[in-house]
Amino acid sequence: MQYRKFGKTQISTSVLGFGAMRLPVMNNDDSQIDEEMAVEMIRYSIDHGVNYVDTAYPYHRGMSEVLVGKALKDGYRDNVFLATKSPVWHVEKHEDFERFLDEQLEKLQTDHIDMYLMHALNKERWEKIKSLKFFDFFDKAKTSGKVRFAGFSFHDSYPTFKKIVDEYNEWDFCQIQLNYMDINYQAGLRGLEYASSKGLAVVIMEPLKGGKLAKLPDRAMKILSKNEKNWSAVEWSFRWLSHFPQVSVILSGMSTFEQVKENIEIADRMTPNNLSKTDLELIEQLRTSLESFAVINCTECGYCMPCPHGVNIPGNFRLYNETIMFENLQLMKGEYNWYKSQRMSANFCTECGQCLSKCPQKLQIPDLLKKVNGTLG
Repeated sequence: MQYRKFGKTQISTSVLGFGAMRLPVMNNDDSQIDEEMAVEMIRYSIDHGVNYVDTAYPYHRGMSEVLVGKALKDGYRDNVFLATKSPVWHVEKHEDFERFLDEQLEKLQTDHIDMYLMHALNKERWEKIKSLKFFDFFDKAKTSGKVRFAGFSFHDSYPTFKKIVDEYNEWDFCQIQLNYMDINYQAGLRGLEYASSKGLAVVIMEPLKGGKLAKLPDRAMKILSKNEKNWSAVEWSFRWLSHFPQVSVILSGMSTFEQVKENIEIADRMTPNNLSKTDLELIEQLRTSLESFAVINCTECGYCMPCPHGVNIPGNFRLYNETIMFENLQLMKGEYNWYKSQRMSANFCTECGQCLSKCPQKLQIPDLLKKVNGTLG
């Protein structure tokens, strides 16, 4: 296992982290975790050098933290840095920060959280937690020993990311979505560079883009096969991320024992600057090739937003384009169902037409949303 310095802190973390968001389940019920299998997977990972375990309040409908707490019994808690996240969307008053933390400590059967994050920050949530004085909460939690390091996970644009980094001087780390297809998405590579320049450790989520980069179409693998190294699609993804010295931890949401073993084997080779110029050029060719299959010419500028009926217009177009790119209809239907549960999927479009005059690409947005729902709905 390879280890890296965790930002400005004095600790080192395994480059591979265990993400407890996609644990094995029974009866297709996300809340019914296969406890025996999940505990065995987490402990196997720790036995083979993984020392970073990440969970969160809502994962597996609130059951992930409970499972992780069980997995870390019998001395395993002493061998890992444990990360979980404050459900900031549920926080209504300052006292709620500590109330949720205490609940999480009980579920995790521990007296402290090593890495505690403000979960899924965006522009609105940032303003909310500032108004509720989250910084006082962190000061108290650190002083009492309940929390060691303060961080945040992020889902918004780069300017918002930079603002969050700059407006609180006590951040120890951040968690961003990054993979070789999302270099300009959300925080992107600019966010990785900026956070690192400020001394923050950077934890990576979605290294396989929700599984889409784990099994690439034949046309994509044909491009990568030019290097004759016979790496799997997963190894290409992990090697690309580990190439950046600024990356401290790459979280993998492992669902099977086979994935655990494969990822640990790859992690032994995940060193900084491990890719050649030719390797990097192949990945650039791959990204360009996949992006060329996008059939809806949406640049995700966001001018069409907000939709008065809650539809995430750029997000729906992105899902549709990725369906074509990665030739994985079932996976994308799963993501679309989540959009439905949040009432932001294309089927909520009423064809009011307010978005039409705002689109610089002159896209026929209502018609295209019908197409998205017809395919994914």
